[in-house]
Order: sequence, then structure tokens, then C-alpha cells
Amino acid sequence: MWGVTRQAFRRLAKSAAGAPVDRRPIVNHWTSQKFEKQSLPFITSKSFCTYESQATKGLIPPELLKGKTILTPDRVIGKYQDLVTGVTNFQNEDKGYMVLAGDVFDVPIRKDIIHRVVRWQLAKRQQGTHSTKTLSEVSGTGKKPYKQKGTGRARHGTLRGPQFRGGCTMHGPKPRSHAIKLQKKVRRLGLKIALSARIAEGKLLVFEDLTIPTHKTKNVVNYVSLMEGTKKVLLVNGGDIDKNLKLATRNLHYVNVLPSIGLNVYSILQHDTLVMTRDAVDTIVTRMHTRINR
Repeated sequence: MWGVTRQAFRRLAKSAAGAPVDRRPIVNHWTSQKFEKQSLPFITSKSFCTYESQATKGLIPPELLKGKTILTPDRVIGKYQDLVTGVTNFQNEDKGYMVLAGDVFDVPIRKDIIHRVVRWQLAKRQQGTHSTKTLSEVSGTGKKPYKQKGTGRARHGTLRGPQFRGGCTMHGPKPRSHAIKLQKKVRRLGLKIALSARIAEGKLLVFEDLTIPTHKTKNVVNYVSLMEGTKKVLLVNGGDIDKNLKLATRNLHYVNVLPSIGLNVYSILQHDTLVMTRDAVDTIVTRMHTRINR
């Protein structure tokens, strides 16, 4: 590194004195050989640019103004590290920053947990009101339709059997609960994984609030159009839903609003973008840190 710096200053001094300057690229051979020998698969390259000031215009060799590479490690998902994200609003104004708890928004991604939680949600929300009538519930006479012998027909003791039109249903469904059991800690872990996946994709936005000036639907349409790559958005508020926001979004099939108490894994997976307010984030973190009552 110091060898490259010395060569650069020597060229600057020659250029200032009017002497001819060597225009060949400056290369640190020791560093190049060192990085050729060892491979760093977990590090990616990012570029930066050096700008030329007016005072030294024409004195800096052009090879120093070219983009060079620096080695910076990418963030590894699932390390339980606290994350810092920007806070904005519908008008895309800067509202500061917020720290997201690592044990809620940076947990390892596990598809098996997501599958279990979604299956539990869909099974639990089934109404289970399906019902059919058995032989004793079908209305009709209990008299034997005709005598046992002598008619040449099959013998029957009732016309309410399952083989007759309007008869009963054998082994049909009855009202029941389809809910399956799932541990509370697994449900909580599923919500953490869903939030971590959204923030890893860059699809979790933190807003200062969700207040809008009017109840016009076109305002929400314009706000959503400003979000790049958004097809379906879920808005999560910390408390009660604003009346104007509720009226403005109820006619949009791609915008849904939920209070923080109703945030769930299946709703997060149904929307590609998740927008949460500061209060909603604080409420979710508090709920995740609350001890589970057994």
C-alpha cells in the first residue's frame, strides 16, 4: 500500500515540476500475488470512485481516478444481530432511524417451521359446520315398503336408506373442529422467521405513522405506486386503524390493513411488501419478549 502511495506522490511532484510523467498503471505486485494465492468466497467486491478537486485538476494521474475495489463482507442472515433501518412515511420523507431487535428480525430462516405454522392457521380457521343426515335424522316413514317375499324385488326394510333418492348419507361429515395442536413457541418462532425473511429481502418498511389526509382511494394508489416492485402490500398499525385509511383501502384488493395484534405468518406470506409503523414494531417486539404462559 505504501509503495503505491510513494509512486503516486513521485508522479505528482514530476508533473508539478513540468517533467514527463509515467502514465503506466501503478500495481502493487506483492498484494496482487497475496490475494491470488488465497480465495475469499464469503467476501464480495464493491467499487468506489476518487474525485478530482479543482486545486489538483490535471495533476492526479488518470489511473488513480479509475474505480478500484474494496473487500467488504456481506451481512449473514440469522446471526441475531440488531439491525438499523430508516423510517419514512407515505410521502417518502426522512423520519430518522430505528433499531430492530436481532432476536426478532434476524433469526435463521426455516421453511419447515413456516409450513407447520401455515398449516396450523389454515386448519384452525376452518368453520367445520359441514353436516349430513344419518338414517335416524332423515324425515320419512319407517314402514316396510313391501313384503319380504313374493315380489321378485330386492328386500328392503325402509325407504330412508342411502341407496334411495332423498335417503340418508352413510359415514358423512359432521360438525367438528379441524384445529391441530402447535406449541406456542413454534407459533412465535414462525412469526419471527416471516419478519426476518421480509427484512432480508428488503421488503419490510418502517413508517412513522399511517395517517393520510383524506379518505380518497386515489391517494393510496399513488402512495403504493411509489414503492418499487410492490404488487401487494400489507399495512400494520400499532393501535386502532385510522378511519381515513380504512375507507381508502377497502376498495383495493392489493392493499390490506391489520392492527399489530392481528399480524400473522399467513398474511405476511400473502403480501410481497410489509409496512409497519414504529408503534407496531415496538408492540411486536414486546409481544415476542413476553414470557409464554404454560
